[in-house]
Amino acid sequence: MSRIAYVNGQYVPLSEAGVHIEDRGYQFADGIYEVCLFIDGRYWDLEGHLSRMERSLKELQIEMPMPKSALKTVMGELVSRNRLRNALIYIQTTRGVASRNHPFPDGVVAPALVMTARRFDLDQSDAKAAKGIAVVTQPDIRWGRVDIKTIGLLPNTLAKQAAKEAKADEAWLIRDGHVTEGASSNAWIVDARGVLITHPKTNEILGGITRQTVMACAQELQIKIEERPFTSEEALKAPEAFLSSATGLIMPIVQIDGKTVGNGEPGPVSLRLREAYKARARAI
Repeated sequence: MSRIAYVNGQYVPLSEAGVHIEDRGYQFADGIYEVCLFIDGRYWDLEGHLSRMERSLKELQIEMPMPKSALKTVMGELVSRNRLRNALIYIQTTRGVASRNHPFPDGVVAPALVMTARRFDLDQSDAKAAKGIAVVTQPDIRWGRVDIKTIGLLPNTLAKQAAKEAKADEAWLIRDGHVTEGASSNAWIVDARGVLITHPKTNEILGGITRQTVMACAQELQIKIEERPFTSEEALKAPEAFLSSATGLIMPIVQIDGKTVGNGEPGPVSLRLREAYKARARAI
């Protein structure tokens, strides 16, 4: 069965899906995106993702393409048409189609909306978490408003490519000597006291929805959190490190720049948080 996409009001085969050449997302990366999971017939962290979508659009002065209730209807229909029980759903909204000119177009321009859905293998993700992953460090060369989830991801792409070439799964981005976050995730360490440490929520990081849920899980498990910058050297001295993201959930990190973290195996705090996250997502 061919995959089905949603493109500006129509459900079309993915192979036939397309947008106008003067869509401002294509011309200027003038748009935002969200990614969320649909597992066993239930959305994970959906309200958080849609609220962040509203915020990102507001920061760019783009209108919501439709009310949140309508977005949920389209998402449900897309999952149904693709016959998926476990899915990764990608949502992208741009300012729309207008003659190429840097300033916002005059008059009313309808925001463009595209969605795709593809199979997500939770068992495969769990197997990866059981082994842990490697990360490499890269300079954080992104713009100054990474708190907006824009589609302008070239610096992230370059960092991800560097990770791939180093046979790693993710890149940790370094600014002023400190880890800000991953190229597509938030970065965490667990110190010798068992305290979680992660960069504070500023315009230097994207406020991850999974990050937010990790904090809620930590509170329930009575695990302390410190929001402060940390260095890669501090991470290598820590017993545990992990990342959080919608697609990775909580993913233990066992190697940074080719050097072992902790004992080289996923740590108990990371794995406990992963199970707590899954339980919470399934219960909401």
